[in-house]
Amino acid sequence: MHKVVILGTGPAGLTAAIYLARANMNPLVIEGAEPGGQLTTTTDVENFPGFPEGIMGPELMDNMRKQAERFGATFKRGWVKEVDIAKPPFKLYLDDHDPIEADALILSTGASAKLLGIPGEKENIGQGVSTCATCDGFFFRGKKIIVVGGGDSAMEEANFLTKFASQVTVVHRRTELRASKIMQDRARQNEKVAWALDRTPIEVVKGESGVKGLKVMNNETGKEEIIEADGIFIAIGHQPNTAFLNGQIALDDNGYVAVRPGTTLTDIPGVFACGDVQDHVYRQAITAAGTGCMAALDCERYLEGSATHDWSQTL
Repeated sequence: MHKVVILGTGPAGLTAAIYLARANMNPLVIEGAEPGGQLTTTTDVENFPGFPEGIMGPELMDNMRKQAERFGATFKRGWVKEVDIAKPPFKLYLDDHDPIEADALILSTGASAKLLGIPGEKENIGQGVSTCATCDGFFFRGKKIIVVGGGDSAMEEANFLTKFASQVTVVHRRTELRASKIMQDRARQNEKVAWALDRTPIEVVKGESGVKGLKVMNNETGKEEIIEADGIFIAIGHQPNTAFLNGQIALDDNGYVAVRPGTTLTDIPGVFACGDVQDHVYRQAITAAGTGCMAALDCERYLEGSATHDWSQTL
């Protein structure tokens, strides 16, 4: 039996662990298949405050983990396959082990960027392939970039990346974009944005010193082409990691865990959500860490019986 269990070891989960451990709550942190979250696939992190020269993503997450362990947080490797969160104590089922029980639960399981599933893509994440323009755009100053996608997020990233790149080519497998008209118009009016529509990505082409381009199928001619670029940004959406909750908690219209504005409270008393699993807008390490702090403080007040929130209110 635990006072609180934290699911996830990204910036949100580890920040929550640090705060709860310092409050003598002895949190148990469950590590999933990707300890450290998406930052472990990032090389240089230059926009996290306190590191003027930047820091490697895996190093930053390792430091956060050590800080949490220093104050008494414990870690357990495993994959939560099922939960029972109708009421406390909450039950978590990991692999073939007996259930873990907790008085409170913090969900920080994050969201996974959707990938194309083509050769050369996953192995070059952080080496020329990225899923976050605001994280990695700076590294492609004066270079050619490809953005794959046809929705609002792809148009937004294409426009953003023109601040750094010499040219941004939007690759989409259809002739029509899914993005809203206003987002399409902004991209089309940007002189730095080029278009490669009706082309299906086939393979990320690797050169001697990094990504060389993207091999695509021209759907009109049936011929393969290589669009040269120094970086490829995949912008086809994110999938919040909530499947294991099996519909037991309220989600918003985008499938993310719904929380009361200004808090990390879910619709279930004693269950809190932080980080990218409840944030489809910002998706930054620093904002995730901030909500991790909020979740820890909300959770601590709940466990101590000093919470002032009215759980009966609708989300």
